[in-house]
Amino acid sequence: MPDPRTPKTPRTPLRRRAPLVAVLLLGGCAVAPLPPLQRDAPPAWQHAGRPVAPAPDLHGWWKTFGDAELDRLVDAALADNLGIAQAGLRIEAARLLDAHANDASLPQFGFRTYAEPTPDSSASYFQAGFDAKWEFGLFGRAQSRARTSAGDLGIAESEAQAARVSVVAEVVRAYVELRGAERRAELLEQIAAQAQRKRELLATREGLRLAAAREVAHARAEEASARAALAEPRSAIVRARRQLAALLARDDEDVVAAGAPLVLGDSAAAVDVLPADLLRTRPEIRRAEYEVEKAAGELGIAEADLYPHVGLGGALTYAARVIGHTRLSDADGIVTFGPAIEIPLFDWGARRAARDARARALQASVLAYRQAVLDGVAEAEAAMSALHERTRASRSLRDGAAALADEARSTATLQRLGLADGVEATVSESAALQAQLELLQAEQERSLAFIALYKALGGAPLPPGGAG
Repeated sequence: MPDPRTPKTPRTPLRRRAPLVAVLLLGGCAVAPLPPLQRDAPPAWQHAGRPVAPAPDLHGWWKTFGDAELDRLVDAALADNLGIAQAGLRIEAARLLDAHANDASLPQFGFRTYAEPTPDSSASYFQAGFDAKWEFGLFGRAQSRARTSAGDLGIAESEAQAARVSVVAEVVRAYVELRGAERRAELLEQIAAQAQRKRELLATREGLRLAAAREVAHARAEEASARAALAEPRSAIVRARRQLAALLARDDEDVVAAGAPLVLGDSAAAVDVLPADLLRTRPEIRRAEYEVEKAAGELGIAEADLYPHVGLGGALTYAARVIGHTRLSDADGIVTFGPAIEIPLFDWGARRAARDARARALQASVLAYRQAVLDGVAEAEAAMSALHERTRASRSLRDGAAALADEARSTATLQRLGLADGVEATVSESAALQAQLELLQAEQERSLAFIALYKALGGAPLPPGGAG
């Protein structure tokens, strides 16, 4: 039997240990998981058709045109474009901040001085010392800070990739428009020359009283219209060259060498990527995903602010009394160390309102993600449909242009045999040139639809290092 005189070990009442246990349990709680992201994408493209050949690489799709000058321009734009350079600097800034996202949860050290006069102003106290504070980042604070910082970094990287996608697409678009405008100018020059020849032949007929004056007047109007049509491609040439110069961060128009119009093969309409690939490549969707991560981190911080800030604190302080102007008393030092707890008690509901607002913002970001997926799928589907329709139209116009070219050759043969006059030959040749002009426009629109498709898919080279 134990000796009743032996002192018993004192026991801490449970009610006294409860606050400490509660703090430890709440501090060990992990941050809330990210909400599930619903991908409202169909299992397959509705307007992809049956691919007859592998689709171009998303990271090098413009090489389908097989134009070395275009490849050079794209490489130069990726290296020199100012928008891409700005996005790269924003990534560097986000990485610098992300590397120190949890520094607030590490021990902090500082030095301070302080002077305060006595109430009767007969002396003052001068203090100097070091202080330290270490907040533990409990209640999910550390994880939430890291999540918010990672979201900012991901957003910056997504914006950089979006800039690359846009620059590549705009370079290819401007190059296609430049080559098309140059070819249109050539065809319109030929059409104007044929109109002039027709007007001269009719004027000769009029002198021989074999044609009416109204025919000559009509031919003169056709020639004037053909000459006036040259203004559009000439303006387009200047506009495309200036746009390419701006994309390459240049101030001159001599950025493009001479070349032939681009030809897009029939297999370019093939698309064998699925919506799942779209979710991995389209930067707008990636950005929306990182926006959700950032909003979740901000919600976690707002929830952590409902609970105490727990840590350790300490200080080494020296104080001396200043009497008069120069006399100092002996400095006395004191060391303090212990727990640092900051408990919010009452703030009129401001912290809970902030938490609820962050929760609504997180819900909104999830909806924005769903909308980004839907918008991406819709844009890609529309571009696929446009590409197929433009391809079909180009094939029809190609057949019509070939037929009119055969007719022009036949008329020229009849003229050489003396079975047709020059007016008929000019009319036939003009019709063939007009058909080529329409075919060129259709091919250009088809190329632009091809560009729009791979821009919608997020096609562009990955940034250096392979991240994306």
